[in-house]
Amino acid sequence: MSDQENSINLPLVHKGKVRNVYDLGQSYLIVASDRISAFDHVLPTLIPNKGKVLHKLSMFWFDFVYGIVPNHIITGDFNTFPTGLKKYEYLRDRSMIVKKANRLDIECIVRGYLAGSGWKEYQKSQTVCAIKLLSGLKESSRLPEPIFTPSSKEEGGKHDENISFEETVKRVGKDTAESLKRISIELYKKISDYALTKGIIVADTKLEFGFYDNNLILIDEIFTPDSSRFWEMSKYEEGKPQDSLDKQYIRDYLESINWDKSSPAPVLPKEVVEKTMEKYVTAYEKLTGEIFNV
Repeated sequence: MSDQENSINLPLVHKGKVRNVYDLGQSYLIVASDRISAFDHVLPTLIPNKGKVLHKLSMFWFDFVYGIVPNHIITGDFNTFPTGLKKYEYLRDRSMIVKKANRLDIECIVRGYLAGSGWKEYQKSQTVCAIKLLSGLKESSRLPEPIFTPSSKEEGGKHDENISFEETVKRVGKDTAESLKRISIELYKKISDYALTKGIIVADTKLEFGFYDNNLILIDEIFTPDSSRFWEMSKYEEGKPQDSLDKQYIRDYLESINWDKSSPAPVLPKEVVEKTMEKYVTAYEKLTGEIFNV
């Protein structure tokens, strides 16, 4: 962790690849760090202020989709934080106080376009996560309808595994599984329709949910460059990989240097760090219509 993170004298209950979760008693404090991960590895290089983009964009979306499903937010405004937290200036614009939901260990992935691992599978079997698709689709093709392709939520550096809807039912129950599918697709459609008006294609995304007071709620981050593929409409061209405004840029760089994805992750060059942040900020500003201020 960075020196600023280490200075936070609160009970750390979970350290994720990017976020730290602290126990505040009746609530959690979730802090978006400047770490970045790829291929299930946390890279040794920080992306300065990246956590602020994730936080600010998530807060924008939580407000935008609140009518579809409640979320875990109590407050994301540092100025309203308890006095004891205000001594940690590092928390400003990168942290939120949230309800203590019971997280479901399911990654709710919605795909609207054929990309990444989905494209690789389609080339072999005309399926994505065992869902049969139309023949004749190309890389980056828009799907006739968004598809729900859940995966397991693994800890300790283990790779999340794609699971079928039937397996999701076994893990969380039929009613909950159907709600996850319906709400995830509804969220994706609302966000992606809006994003198109801002010149951004949301190719796919992943969401997380939990239960609070026996109600299903949206948790973690939503529709950020870490959890979604953002493509610029003006540059979109079916049949090839897209120049994305998200973490794919980091993955592509690591592929280009032939990193084996098992040895310690390499340090990122300065120009890759700067380009990554430029892409994240561009996505934020296009989608929100606001200038990103540190």
